[in-house]
Amino acid sequence: MLDFTSDIPGDGPSPEATETTRADDQALLDAYSNAVIGVTERVGPAVVRVETGPKVRNARERGGLGSGIVISPDGLVLTNSHVVGSSKEIRLRDTEGFVTDAHVLGVDPDTDLALLRADGARDLAYASLGNSKSLRRGQLVVAIGNPLGFESTVTAGVVSALGRSIRSVSGRTIEDVIQTDAALNPGNSGGPLVSSSAEVIGINTAIISGAQGICFAVASNTAQFVLSEIIRHGYVRRAYIGVAGQTAPIPRRHAVVAGVDNKMGALLAQIEPDSPAAKAGLLPGDVVIKLDGVEINGVDDLIRALDRDRIDRQLAMDVLRMGRLRAIDIHPIERKPVARQ
Repeated sequence: MLDFTSDIPGDGPSPEATETTRADDQALLDAYSNAVIGVTERVGPAVVRVETGPKVRNARERGGLGSGIVISPDGLVLTNSHVVGSSKEIRLRDTEGFVTDAHVLGVDPDTDLALLRADGARDLAYASLGNSKSLRRGQLVVAIGNPLGFESTVTAGVVSALGRSIRSVSGRTIEDVIQTDAALNPGNSGGPLVSSSAEVIGINTAIISGAQGICFAVASNTAQFVLSEIIRHGYVRRAYIGVAGQTAPIPRRHAVVAGVDNKMGALLAQIEPDSPAAKAGLLPGDVVIKLDGVEINGVDDLIRALDRDRIDRQLAMDVLRMGRLRAIDIHPIERKPVARQ
């Protein structure tokens, strides 16, 4: 009888293999830690605490109302509109404890964003806005805040979902929101959500209580649109058509049948009654792929396309409905901004 026992491998890995596995695991952990550390060191100094209301002697001990991120060396700061509220007195405190007054350039409650300018501050540490459209689910992100004013708080996680919608402080829906499991500490609202390349790809805006650390951030592409409008007009002047939607992929077979090149589009989830969209015959489930000759590859494209130049004009819109291309005429109107009290 043949004896095969000499060919049977051992019950477990060899000590050498175990040591190699441990070394590989340690290398992965080191790479993860180094990525988070690098992002924090590069972006952390640009994160400020946003204080509102009258000055008090023990302002440091009272805790800030929120955080903000400096996006230019001359003192432009992005934060949440609900952090600023209707306050006339605003101060910014950086990680070194330096305090400067700031004033509001404009607020946009519909996206929960506000743009501030630091008074008399120049050559500040700042961070760059990245392209949120390039994000992928599972990508590493870091949330940074400055709730105490003297040190940044840092949490890391991954992008859990893209194209989410949440309710803004104005009662309207914020579209194309980033969902992440990077926990936000109290006072971190308005701080940046940062990619591993140290680019700001979102502005942290909300926590769902009791939802196991599910957090949200307004996409940086939306923030870029809002700040450019505020700089130009003092508020975001928008055309209004009365829809809610999200960025969605277009099935390849639908694109081929319709003869379009879009890989993504703006999927309409809701149509407001008696709105320009309802009057034009748009339906939930329609996917907008073009508006007034501009290719629409997502909700952020649709938001940007609905600018002041398209108010009170008859526009051509291309949509995919059940995989078929349809041409629709729509007449956007102006949506009045909410005045600060």
